Amino acid sequence: MTENNAEEHTAPVAGLLLAAGGGRRLGGRPKALLTHRGRPLVEHGALALRAGGCGPVHVVLGAAADEVRERAVLPGSVLLDNPDWADGMGSSLRAGLASLAGTGARAAVVLLVDQPGIGAAAVARVVAAYRSPDSLVSAAYAGRRGHPVLFGANRWTAVAADARGDRGARDYLRARESEIVLVECGDVAEPFDIDTEEDLWHLDRDHHE
Repeated sequence: MTENNAEEHTAPVAGLLLAAGGGRRLGGRPKALLTHRGRPLVEHGALALRAGGCGPVHVVLGAAADEVRERAVLPGSVLLDNPDWADGMGSSLRAGLASLAGTGARAAVVLLVDQPGIGAAAVARVVAAYRSPDSLVSAAYAGRRGHPVLFGANRWTAVAADARGDRGARDYLRARESEIVLVECGDVAEPFDIDTEEDLWHLDRDHHE
């Protein structure tokens, strides 16, 4: 309990990395284990959250979870398995938010493992916009909403209830556009996704940290 209280005092915003995807359109290669700069994507995402000011950092695993645990170096991160990962991102979001209950975190910053162009700088900007457990903050790119997204703890139950299939929090956010604080991050991050074979070239180039 003391440790949780310390975390709450020093880092009220937790990090939640969704890294369960099986890479169906990538020939079944789990996204967490795709290599960028010599290391698995899951490491880049966890580091971005931690370096951006989040703590604790929880990582939701699914496809090839055992292999991810063996190959990835994730010091200080809490790893959890989502047995329902094949149902889509929504199940991973629900599992991740449930795992953060009781940690003392007053908000969670959600980052996707397949967006390595989003690093610590963007996370830090979103974290800095936290005001209360009712906060709802999103990174924006040329004014368009993207990741990461911060959900105040008072919103977690409703977010989880709306998280279905591959939509994640999309429905929740769409219904609350007027409440979202947008933080422009286009100068420090690139919001591309690694979804298909054609996207893999992103992993071989340099981009914003």
